[in-house]
Amino acid sequence: MSFDDLGLSAALLRAVRDQGYATPTPVQAQSIPAILSGGDIMAAAQTGTGKTAGFTLPMLDRLMQTRPPGAARPVRALILTPTRELAAQVQDSVKTYGRHLPLKSAVVVGGVGMGGQVQALRRGVDVLVATPGRLLDHVRQRSVDLSRVEILVLDEADRMLDMGFIHDIRKVIAALPKKRQTLLFSATFSDDIRTLASGMLDRPTWIEVTPRNTAVETVTQTVHPVSRDGKRALLANLIREGDWRQVLVFTRTKHGADRLARQLDRDGLTAAAIHGNKSQGARTGTLAGFKQGRVRVLVATDIAARGLDIDQLPHVVNFDLPHVPEDYVHRIGRTGRAGRGGQARSLVCADEAKLLAGIEKLLKRDIERQVIAGFEPEPGERDRLQRPAGRPESRKPAPGRRRRRNGNAGRPTARQGR
Repeated sequence: MSFDDLGLSAALLRAVRDQGYATPTPVQAQSIPAILSGGDIMAAAQTGTGKTAGFTLPMLDRLMQTRPPGAARPVRALILTPTRELAAQVQDSVKTYGRHLPLKSAVVVGGVGMGGQVQALRRGVDVLVATPGRLLDHVRQRSVDLSRVEILVLDEADRMLDMGFIHDIRKVIAALPKKRQTLLFSATFSDDIRTLASGMLDRPTWIEVTPRNTAVETVTQTVHPVSRDGKRALLANLIREGDWRQVLVFTRTKHGADRLARQLDRDGLTAAAIHGNKSQGARTGTLAGFKQGRVRVLVATDIAARGLDIDQLPHVVNFDLPHVPEDYVHRIGRTGRAGRGGQARSLVCADEAKLLAGIEKLLKRDIERQVIAGFEPEPGERDRLQRPAGRPESRKPAPGRRRRRNGNAGRPTARQGR
């Protein structure tokens, strides 16, 4: 199948060819015809499968078919995203695929002033990409009119629920016409999402191109058992000895992200943190530096990293395991995108044993354990991280370390590891 077979207009096919694409991904092949037919859809597809183009292309096609006469530009398509970064990336997609169409788009997100957004809305916008909170600010100030929205897209719907946006989403929906096309896209669908969808969608087409909550198959997953105080030294060792030039590292908290980035920077590894407490300008600059190679290690929290679009990212490291097993799937989905290979390493200490067990239960598989010589956890801690009986862990010597030092010599101190 090619894009020519999906029923898209000539202008959109030209934009697709401009990007060098000829064959649609599975989610695109299923969702594009379904959206063009005008029905609601609920699509589950992992990160990197092309789901943004999967709704952007047919959405733009339908807007051209129903374009009102005259110069008026009411908001006719609304795309809600959980984060500013994802909103910016979706806006880029709308511009890229709509480059040969006479449609205008805008993005409204928090973290920046409202003045420029208000002016853009007054000039007229066909497609509006927004985060829920800032959109409601505009609704309250009456700087946006949603009464003529024809298409609503909820992107990363599961994450919006995780972030507590459910009440904001319901307020937005209350401002929309009841007769509309609604599209839900997400990496995974929890039972809560399915319940939400049942009250929003009208006889939707269900699309699920990967098994529910299955980790990306192209990603090699490895667990490195280590003491908590040894995590930072092990991470630095993996980066140096593997000569990793671009690595995304996940921590559980914003404070932990800042602290780890400072420590790695002092270790001579150019690092920066990205999380919700950073200004939009700081987050945009940090991400640009990472993509351009000026920042070697990007340390992020789950919420800040959601929606990051980084081509060919080779390495993801879980410095802390997430409390929610499904977040592990989202994290490792940052690598192994579009069929490319990738590596996901998890630095796991004894007090994270239950979290690891929960992840393996979700994946329905054991993740290979690999102990790095010189960074072994204490015997008691190591026992708690053993894989099931009969499945021995592998051992790997650390390059440049011929033997383990006696006692505590060479071990990172508690202060260094934190």
